[in-house]
Amino acid sequence: MAVLWIPPSMRDLTGGKEKVLVPGRNVREALANLEALHPGVWDRLIRDGELSPHVSVVVDGQASTMGARHPLRDESDVRFLPMIAGGQEMRRFNR
Repeated sequence: MAVLWIPPSMRDLTGGKEKVLVPGRNVREALANLEALHPGVWDRLIRDGELSPHVSVVVDGQASTMGARHPLRDESDVRFLPMIAGGQEMRRFNR
């Protein structure tokens, strides 16, 4: 299973968990499985079926240009990085 690292601003949704193990063939599928365990995560990270433009994903130490379509291995390390900015989108991410 992939290890999804949860940003501190979203740990209210995961009961304080820093990381969660979930299956998934790609980032989108892993996030859907994370959403099943911790409702609300999807709404903060996905917009119109794609990763929010205000969030970057790093898979196995490499910044992804594929976003939610990035393929995962069973042991992938996935980190979500909110862009540093202000405005409505950051409020949406940091609810």
